[in-house]
Amino acid sequence: MYNQLTKKDIEAMEAEIEERKLVIRPQLLEAVKEARAHGDLSENFEYYAAKREKNKNESRIRFLERMIKTAEVIPDESKEDEVGMNNTVEVQFEEDGSIEKYKIVTTMRGNSLEGLISVESPIGKALMGHKAGDRVYVQVNDSFGYYLLIKSIENTEDDGSDKIRSF
Repeated sequence: MYNQLTKKDIEAMEAEIEERKLVIRPQLLEAVKEARAHGDLSENFEYYAAKREKNKNESRIRFLERMIKTAEVIPDESKEDEVGMNNTVEVQFEEDGSIEKYKIVTTMRGNSLEGLISVESPIGKALMGHKAGDRVYVQVNDSFGYYLLIKSIENTEDDGSDKIRSF
Protein backbone atom coordinates (compact mmCIF):
# COMPACT_ATOMS: atom_id res chain seq x y z
CA MET A 1 0.00 0.00 0.00
CA TYR A 2 1.27 3.42 -0.91
CA ASN A 3 1.08 6.28 1.55
CA GLN A 4 -0.98 9.20 0.39
CA LEU A 5 1.02 12.41 0.60
CA THR A 6 0.50 15.92 -0.73
CA LYS A 7 3.22 17.87 -2.53
CA LYS A 8 3.67 19.94 0.64
CA ASP A 9 4.19 16.77 2.70
CA ILE A 10 6.87 15.64 0.28
CA GLU A 11 8.54 19.07 0.36
CA ALA A 12 8.59 18.99 4.17
CA MET A 13 10.07 15.50 4.14
CA GLU A 14 12.74 16.53 1.61
CA ALA A 15 13.63 19.53 3.78
CA GLU A 16 13.99 17.26 6.82
CA ILE A 17 16.21 14.86 4.85
CA GLU A 18 18.42 17.74 3.74
CA GLU A 19 18.68 19.06 7.33
CA ARG A 20 19.55 15.59 8.63
CA LYS A 21 22.17 14.99 5.93
CA LEU A 22 23.85 18.40 5.86
CA VAL A 23 23.59 19.54 9.49
CA ILE A 24 22.76 16.71 11.89
CA ARG A 25 24.83 13.93 10.26
CA PRO A 26 28.16 15.85 10.46
CA GLN A 27 27.48 16.77 14.09
CA LEU A 28 26.74 13.17 15.01
CA LEU A 29 29.78 11.84 13.14
CA GLU A 30 31.95 14.32 15.05
CA ALA A 31 30.37 13.19 18.34
CA VAL A 32 31.18 9.55 17.51
CA LYS A 33 34.76 10.44 16.57
CA GLU A 34 35.21 12.47 19.77
CA ALA A 35 33.75 9.72 21.96
CA ARG A 36 35.95 7.09 20.26
CA ALA A 37 39.03 9.19 21.13
CA HIS A 38 38.28 8.82 24.83
CA GLY A 39 39.86 5.38 24.91
CA ASP A 40 38.62 1.87 25.71
CA LEU A 41 35.42 1.29 23.67
CA SER A 42 34.27 -1.66 25.81
CA GLU A 43 33.45 0.67 28.71
CA ASN A 44 32.79 3.87 26.79
CA PHE A 45 29.11 4.76 27.25
CA GLU A 46 29.52 8.07 25.38
CA TYR A 47 30.68 6.17 22.30
CA TYR A 48 27.68 3.84 22.31
CA ALA A 49 25.24 6.72 22.94
CA ALA A 50 26.75 8.75 20.08
CA LYS A 51 26.65 5.70 17.80
CA ARG A 52 22.99 5.08 18.70
CA GLU A 53 22.05 8.70 17.86
CA LYS A 54 23.93 8.49 14.55
CA ASN A 55 22.08 5.28 13.67
CA LYS A 56 18.70 6.79 14.59
CA ASN A 57 19.40 9.71 12.25
CA GLU A 58 20.40 7.39 9.39
CA SER A 59 17.31 5.29 9.99
CA ARG A 60 15.05 8.36 9.85
CA ILE A 61 16.68 9.45 6.57
CA ARG A 62 16.07 6.01 5.02
CA PHE A 63 12.47 6.01 6.29
CA LEU A 64 11.71 9.42 4.78
CA GLU A 65 13.38 8.55 1.47
CA ARG A 66 11.34 5.32 1.26
CA MET A 67 8.13 7.21 2.05
CA ILE A 68 8.79 9.71 -0.74
CA LYS A 69 9.76 6.97 -3.20
CA THR A 70 6.58 4.97 -2.60
CA ALA A 71 4.16 7.87 -2.09
CA GLU A 72 0.93 8.34 -3.96
CA VAL A 73 0.71 12.09 -4.50
CA ILE A 74 -2.79 13.38 -3.81
CA PRO A 75 -4.18 16.88 -4.38
CA ASP A 76 -4.51 19.13 -1.36
CA GLU A 77 -7.18 21.43 -2.73
CA SER A 78 -10.89 20.87 -2.34
CA LYS A 79 -14.16 22.32 -3.57
CA GLU A 80 -15.46 25.33 -1.69
CA ASP A 81 -18.42 23.55 -0.08
CA GLU A 82 -17.10 19.98 0.29
CA VAL A 83 -14.89 18.29 2.86
CA GLY A 84 -11.40 17.85 1.44
CA MET A 85 -7.76 17.75 2.37
CA ASN A 86 -6.68 20.31 5.01
CA ASN A 87 -10.28 21.35 5.76
CA THR A 88 -11.36 21.78 9.36
CA VAL A 89 -14.69 20.06 9.89
CA GLU A 90 -17.04 20.46 12.83
CA VAL A 91 -19.11 17.32 13.37
CA GLN A 92 -21.78 16.24 15.79
CA PHE A 93 -21.92 12.64 16.96
CA GLU A 94 -25.54 11.45 16.79
CA GLU A 95 -25.01 8.95 19.60
CA ASP A 96 -24.44 11.51 22.35
CA GLY A 97 -24.74 14.91 20.68
CA SER A 98 -21.10 15.83 21.35
CA ILE A 99 -19.39 18.17 18.91
CA GLU A 100 -15.78 17.83 17.74
CA LYS A 101 -13.56 19.68 15.26
CA TYR A 102 -11.14 17.78 13.05
CA LYS A 103 -8.66 18.81 10.39
CA ILE A 104 -8.36 16.31 7.53
CA VAL A 105 -4.68 15.58 6.83
CA THR A 106 -2.52 12.88 5.27
CA THR A 107 -1.59 9.78 7.24
CA MET A 108 1.91 11.05 7.93
CA ARG A 109 0.54 14.11 9.75
CA GLY A 110 -2.40 12.45 11.49
CA ASN A 111 -2.58 12.92 15.26
CA SER A 112 -6.02 12.37 16.75
CA LEU A 113 -4.96 13.87 20.10
CA GLU A 114 -4.46 17.19 18.30
CA GLY A 115 -7.59 16.89 16.15
CA LEU A 116 -5.66 15.93 13.00
CA ILE A 117 -7.56 13.08 11.34
CA SER A 118 -6.02 11.05 8.54
CA VAL A 119 -7.81 10.98 5.20
CA GLU A 120 -7.34 7.19 5.35
CA SER A 121 -8.99 6.78 8.78
CA PRO A 122 -12.64 5.68 9.02
CA ILE A 123 -13.80 9.23 9.88
CA GLY A 124 -11.60 10.79 7.18
CA LYS A 125 -12.85 8.39 4.50
CA ALA A 126 -16.47 8.95 5.52
CA LEU A 127 -16.25 12.76 5.55
CA MET A 128 -14.39 13.29 2.26
CA GLY A 129 -16.54 14.85 -0.46
CA HIS A 130 -19.55 15.54 1.78
CA LYS A 131 -21.12 18.93 2.48
CA ALA A 132 -22.25 20.79 5.59
CA GLY A 133 -25.58 19.41 6.77
CA ASP A 134 -24.88 15.89 5.46
CA ARG A 135 -25.45 12.91 7.72
CA VAL A 136 -22.49 10.56 7.27
CA TYR A 137 -22.07 6.92 8.31
CA VAL A 138 -18.61 6.05 9.65
CA GLN A 139 -17.88 2.35 9.11
CA VAL A 140 -15.32 1.35 11.74
CA ASN A 141 -15.32 -2.39 10.98
CA ASP A 142 -17.70 -5.05 9.64
CA SER A 143 -19.87 -5.01 12.74
CA PHE A 144 -19.66 -1.44 14.03
CA GLY A 145 -20.28 2.06 12.72
CA TYR A 146 -21.92 5.32 13.75
CA TYR A 147 -23.45 8.48 12.29
CA LEU A 148 -22.07 11.99 12.23
CA LEU A 149 -23.70 15.23 11.20
CA ILE A 150 -21.42 17.71 9.44
CA LYS A 151 -22.05 21.05 11.13
CA SER A 152 -19.55 23.23 9.23
CA ILE A 153 -16.55 23.10 6.92
CA GLU A 154 -13.71 25.60 7.10
CA ASN A 155 -11.30 25.77 4.18
CA THR A 156 -7.96 26.12 5.91
CA GLU A 157 -4.66 26.65 4.19
CA ASP A 158 -1.92 24.16 4.88
CA ASP A 159 0.69 26.25 6.64
CA GLY A 160 2.97 23.28 7.19
CA SER A 161 2.76 23.60 10.96
CA ASP A 162 1.50 20.01 11.28
CA LYS A 163 4.66 17.97 11.60
CA ILE A 164 5.36 14.76 9.75
CA ARG A 165 5.19 12.03 12.36
CA SER A 166 8.17 9.88 13.11
CA PHE A 167 7.78 6.21 13.85
